[in-house]
Amino acid sequence: MAKSGSRINEALRAPLVRQFSVFLENKVGALLDLTRTLSESNVHVCGISVVDTADASVVRIVVDDPERCREALSKAGIAVNESGLVVVELPRGPEKLDTVLRGLVAAEVNIQYTYSLMIRPHDKALLALCCEDSEFARDVLLKEGHSVLSQKDISR
Repeated sequence: MAKSGSRINEALRAPLVRQFSVFLENKVGALLDLTRTLSESNVHVCGISVVDTADASVVRIVVDDPERCREALSKAGIAVNESGLVVVELPRGPEKLDTVLRGLVAAEVNIQYTYSLMIRPHDKALLALCCEDSEFARDVLLKEGHSVLSQKDISR
């Protein structure tokens, strides 16, 4: 039991996964230009979400090397907003998403948006959650026995 408790305490102290939000002009090739900039700096995209509006798109990305990503975007003159995400492994099975969401709702955690990641470090689906209070959301999920990943878990 002490081992499980110390694992939770370590996870509570682990930094959240970093997310970069970029505003791109809504034009052909803009997303490719962004991913090429990252690729040329040896930054791998682990998750991506694109929300389109009439004039611009908001691209949210999770990468394997946040420091290198920050440098590459800065060098390219691309404005970026950085925030923390909760990344949780989904248990196997068709209705397991509900178990993650039920615990957060019971704790009155406001989920602002969510998307899945393209990597599977432990061969399980990953869900990225942007919450009003991401650290509290992480604590709730950990105390319910869910596996929450830190940036270290998805970095090279």
